[in-house]
Amino acid sequence: MDIKIIPYKKEHHDAFRQLNLEWLDLYNLTESHDLMILDDPDATIIRRGGFIWMAEADGNLVGSAALIKEKDEEYELAKMAVTAAYRGKGISNLLIEKCIEKARVVGAKKISLFSNHQLQTALSLYAKYGFRHVALHNSPFETADVRMELVL
Repeated sequence: MDIKIIPYKKEHHDAFRQLNLEWLDLYNLTESHDLMILDDPDATIIRRGGFIWMAEADGNLVGSAALIKEKDEEYELAKMAVTAAYRGKGISNLLIEKCIEKARVVGAKKISLFSNHQLQTALSLYAKYGFRHVALHNSPFETADVRMELVL
């Protein structure tokens, strides 16, 4: 299987939205802040200085990940998803590696993320890449009960 990590384009919007709603709905985590981002990723991520990547496999868009610029030198890892049929194939590793690499290139000093305790596979992945649990404060998500950071 040939997997490519490609920059987000406007024509990827529907796939980006659906990939994320697939897992958010599965865990009953979808909330208004998610929908605001998913409904207009260009305004909420790209035009604010952030980045989105899509994973392409077998000619289909099967995953996504975003870096949302929080402030100078600090980004949030967000909207990381891989569709069920393609999980366990290393796609999440490729996506997170792309995000960390880009954060370093743009001079970020820290990447943070919000998550939920139900997402044990994701939390293990983040820990594998050096993210550490920190106190949860100022979460834009009602359902987020985990915050992690990676100091670059």
